[in-house]
Amino acid sequence: MKVKNTIQSVEPNIADLANGWLKSHKLNYKLEQESVNTEIDKALSDYFTKNGGAGANRPDAKILLQDKNLDFFPVIIEYKGYKDKLVKLDIDGLVENRTAKNEPNFKNINSFAVNGAVHYANALLHHTSYTDIIAIGMTGYKDEAGNIQHMIGVYYVSKSNLGAGHKVDEYSDFSFLAPKNFDNFIEKVKTLQLTLEELEKLKEQREREIDQTLTKLNQHIFDNEKGISEKDRVYLVAASIMATIGIPNKVAFLDKAELKSSTEKGDTDGDIVLRKIIAFLDEKKIPIEKKKFVIRALDNTLTTANINKVENGESQLKRVFSKIVDDLGYYYKIGLTTDFTGKLFNEMYGWLGFSQDKLNDVVLTPSYVASLLVKLTRVNKDSYVWDFATGSAGLLVAAMNEMLIDAKDNIKSPEELAQKEIKIKAEQLLGLELLPDIYMLAILNMILMGDGSSNILNIDSIKDFDGKYGFGKTDTEFPADAFILNPPYSALGNGMNFVEKALDMMNKGYAAIIIQNSAGSGKALDYNKRILSKHTLLASIKMPIDLFIGKSSVQTNIYVFKVNEKHHKDEMVKFIDFSNDGYTRANRKKASNNLKDTDQAKERYQEVIDLVRFGKSKLKIFTEKEYYENVIDPKNGADWNQSASIDTKPTLQDFKNTVTNYLSWETSTLLKQQNIEKLGK
Repeated sequence: MKVKNTIQSVEPNIADLANGWLKSHKLNYKLEQESVNTEIDKALSDYFTKNGGAGANRPDAKILLQDKNLDFFPVIIEYKGYKDKLVKLDIDGLVENRTAKNEPNFKNINSFAVNGAVHYANALLHHTSYTDIIAIGMTGYKDEAGNIQHMIGVYYVSKSNLGAGHKVDEYSDFSFLAPKNFDNFIEKVKTLQLTLEELEKLKEQREREIDQTLTKLNQHIFDNEKGISEKDRVYLVAASIMATIGIPNKVAFLDKAELKSSTEKGDTDGDIVLRKIIAFLDEKKIPIEKKKFVIRALDNTLTTANINKVENGESQLKRVFSKIVDDLGYYYKIGLTTDFTGKLFNEMYGWLGFSQDKLNDVVLTPSYVASLLVKLTRVNKDSYVWDFATGSAGLLVAAMNEMLIDAKDNIKSPEELAQKEIKIKAEQLLGLELLPDIYMLAILNMILMGDGSSNILNIDSIKDFDGKYGFGKTDTEFPADAFILNPPYSALGNGMNFVEKALDMMNKGYAAIIIQNSAGSGKALDYNKRILSKHTLLASIKMPIDLFIGKSSVQTNIYVFKVNEKHHKDEMVKFIDFSNDGYTRANRKKASNNLKDTDQAKERYQEVIDLVRFGKSKLKIFTEKEYYENVIDPKNGADWNQSASIDTKPTLQDFKNTVTNYLSWETSTLLKQQNIEKLGK
């Protein structure tokens, strides 16, 4: 009988070799059970384990190192003892710690050294103030001569790469961690950047994870926490985020362990959370009126008797707060530049009461459409962008991201860039939102994005806005040169009233609005005629009918305008049928991804941008049936939704083809008939 040879792990040998290096460099490393500091210990304890349960995460070794700038870098090391167990990457070359369903891949996290180290590093990103972690995996095997052969993987895990990890370089030992070499190592780490394409893919993956996480969180609160309304649910998430995001070296983030579930007046869990939020808003220098609004709204939810009532030693608020921080904390800690609260809004309000509300035409714009609108208005680092029905500020977030990217690409002085980024957030964005609950989300969204919340105003765009800054330079007109909008459909002219007012307050620039397409075919005649008497319609883009699947099924168009230039009757308008935008959409509650790029979606969106700006010369994917140029009558107002006419007049070639087909059929029939006659003889 054959005895099966099982390869024995050499992990003890690998650990002995590696720890010997650490000792030789006089590094103060800690092994599994030992403590680095309470913050790191607690993070490893609070994060889900490599098996998905609760309990302690125990890296094989850990060190806290400091560079010449006195910045701290936690170093997490994981050992394995098999030849092929260094790292498992996905098809994009990233550490594969998530499954196709966007769930933790516990098999990989458990089996591969680098994957395990990156898992621990993400625990620190989620639950500590450290934003840059070094994750090291090391494994090995015995060769034919019985000698230990080893492999090392060194990865940088940070906010800048959304926690995915970025390979630093090839290393044969740990001497790069030695005090004399560490500064050079960190300099190399700081030069590492994912490409825009890699970052975009990663961002999309993280956004899908957020959708899935929000769905589960909402279901959990709905199933397990009675007496919490939909509005309270949103406010609890907003409060939890503000209390735990912190401000480095100024406001410590609130740890769930600080909630003691006390019944003492002034010291309930709600009081503690509210105090932390006030400290956060004070340090953020939020305008006083806005701060009062936020505190008043959150106070009503946080300090009610029911939510602070203690049962089995714990308040309902502490339970919900802990769940929110555990499930969502990671995504806002890594600084994801996405319409975070927009996703929150769509999930939370898509559930119960709001969908039956008379204002159920409040539908938020998908992030990729928001980006399209921004690019159609030619936004850059020097733009001044406003939105007259801002919702959760998703369009302004998209504009801010575009402006910051342009600034980074064009400003080479770090000091000048930092000042420009502050100016973009504080002075170059303005949003108006009338509904108080949604206004709260817009403020939160912009705070999360680094605080462009200064000029998000809770006023009626049509009746009360005078075109001036809401905070800071209140006597100065906002010099808008880019207007983006997704108006409520119940507004006058399907929302063209917002468009008319905004464009008439601008001196130059461009506008892009996504609106019910009946606005361009008769529902907004007077508004449209007045608009064209002062401004030019450049393009009309027919969007997919299922763009807002699950929220609304109306046909929408994007209209693009050039501001302050009267529409000439001979102006050629670009009509684009974008019904096929390359995405396939589903509306399945449990699906891991309801949006799939099935036909060059990214390329199609870019081509639409190019066609609107440069015209027919940019036709590549689209056909001439989908891209059509024609004039409109500026005094009509109902001819904005044109499409290429189908020529039904037969050509000479059509006639020849028909005759050829007929003769071919007739010849074939005659031959068959002759064969039948022969067989019958």
